[in-house]
Amino acid sequence: MKAFIFDLNGTMINDMAYHTRAWQNLLNNELGGNFTWDEIKPQMYGKNPEVLVRMFGANRFTNDEMNRLSIEKEKKYQEEFLPYLELLPGLHDFLESAYQKGLPMAIGSAAIPFNIDFVLDNLNIRHYFKAIVSADDVELSKPHPETFLKAAQLLNVEPADCLVFEDVPKGAEAAANAGMKTVIITTTHEPEEFKNLQNVLHFAEDFRDGYFESLISPL
Repeated sequence: MKAFIFDLNGTMINDMAYHTRAWQNLLNNELGGNFTWDEIKPQMYGKNPEVLVRMFGANRFTNDEMNRLSIEKEKKYQEEFLPYLELLPGLHDFLESAYQKGLPMAIGSAAIPFNIDFVLDNLNIRHYFKAIVSADDVELSKPHPETFLKAAQLLNVEPADCLVFEDVPKGAEAAANAGMKTVIITTTHEPEEFKNLQNVLHFAEDFRDGYFESLISPL
C-alpha cells in the first residue's frame, strides 16, 4: 500500500460510547425521543443531520435546527470525553513510523471539522496528515465512497493503493465501494458484523498488533 487513510472516531480514539451517550441525551432528554442505546448505536454513521433524519424522519427539523443540534451534541461529547482523550494504544508509534518512512496519510471522517480539530490539536498530531476530509467536504456520506476517494485524490494516490483503517461496517463498506482494502479496529463492532465484506484484511483491538509493523517494515 502507498497511502493510509484513517477514520477518526472509534478508529484512532476509543470514543464511540461517549458519542452514543451524547446522542441519547439529545434525542431523548432534549428532543422527546424514547430510544434505547441499542437503537441509537447502529444509526451513528454519516453526518449528524442524517442521524437526526434517521431517528425522527425527514420533516421534523429545518437544516438550521439540525446544524444547531449537531453542534450542541458535539459540545457535550467533547466536554465529557476530553479528560479521556488519547490515541489508541500503539497508534502514535505507528503514525510516527509511517511518517518517517514518508508514507502519505489522510483522515477520512464523517465528523465535522469542530470534532476533528478537537482531536488533532489536543493530541498534537495534525502534522502526520497531508489531507483531511470531513463531513463538510463531501456531498454523500459513508457508505458512499466519496470521503475515501477524495482523500486518495488529495494524496495523489490511486484508490487501489490506499489502505483504510475503520471501525464500523458502513465505513468498511465505503472503503469497498472506493475499491480499497480495510483493516478493522474492533472498538465498537465484532468481526462477525463484517462477514459480508470481502475487502477486510485484518481485525485488531488496537495498533499494538504485530500486523501493523508489517505494514511499515517493507517500505
